[in-house]
Amino acid sequence: MKAISYSRYGGPEVLEFGDRPDPKVGPDKVLVSVRAAAVNPVDWKAQAGYLDTSFDAVFPVIPGWDVSGVVVQPGVSVPEFAVGDEVMGYVREDVLCHGTFAEYVAAPVRTLARKPRNLGFEESAALPLAGLTAYQVLHRALRVRPGDTVLVNAATGAVGSMAVQIARHLGARVIGAARDDGQDRVRELGAEPVAYGDGFPRRVKDLAPHGVDAALDTVGGQVLKDSAHLLAPEGRLASVADGEVTGLGGHYYWVRPDPADLTALAELVEQGALTVRVARTFPLEQAAAAQRAHREGGLHGKVVVTVDSGH
Repeated sequence: MKAISYSRYGGPEVLEFGDRPDPKVGPDKVLVSVRAAAVNPVDWKAQAGYLDTSFDAVFPVIPGWDVSGVVVQPGVSVPEFAVGDEVMGYVREDVLCHGTFAEYVAAPVRTLARKPRNLGFEESAALPLAGLTAYQVLHRALRVRPGDTVLVNAATGAVGSMAVQIARHLGARVIGAARDDGQDRVRELGAEPVAYGDGFPRRVKDLAPHGVDAALDTVGGQVLKDSAHLLAPEGRLASVADGEVTGLGGHYYWVRPDPADLTALAELVEQGALTVRVARTFPLEQAAAAQRAHREGGLHGKVVVTVDSGH
């Protein structure tokens, strides 16, 4: 099969396009013909070696954890899926080796769910990691309830934009923090916008004088510290970006694959409660360019790599 891989840690320059062995389908795995795979910050962080203390890398590594595609072969102990099923997944394994930037991926069944019927493959590939992060942190770490006032940082980002919509669906009032050029997008998502910069804490206080019930940080640093000071007396704080949150009395959250949560996200999409935006797409062989575009930022939407369905 054709795939993107890297044989040493580094930036986009270490990515190579070429032939790799077809994946083996273990009993608990599902062979998926890949249609699209999203680019996430964790891809280039892992590729740069930043996760070396947590994940062994078996070179050459095929990057990518997000995927959408069509089932080609379910493993012998997988009754959940059949040939031809359209699926999406957050295909994170215990080692860095067999990722999703390829024509095929053998995905553990625990990482997959059926993709939303009303989404294309590109949008479905953009949903799992960011959507699961938002869904899990709102439900498990922040325990958002109807009537809560929730502060979502980087509200136009991949995780933030989904968190705004999910929190709204849960019945919360949402304050969405973003740069000046993202204020209209925050309104579109259903949140009350507030701009970063000088006076940011005061602007949030103007909207929530008694503090916010929950704050989701996806930025870290000073934004995290400001968020901690904006909480109501019993407010909850969580970060997916900065482990220093624990010293502020909050939760540091790392997303995990969960087919039930993925299915719940698909249902939200099908109900019209959650939308997914793709900003740019690149063919598989241009994955390095896709990674560079993602790292440059400034996009209100995901970067997705597409795979020719003719294979």
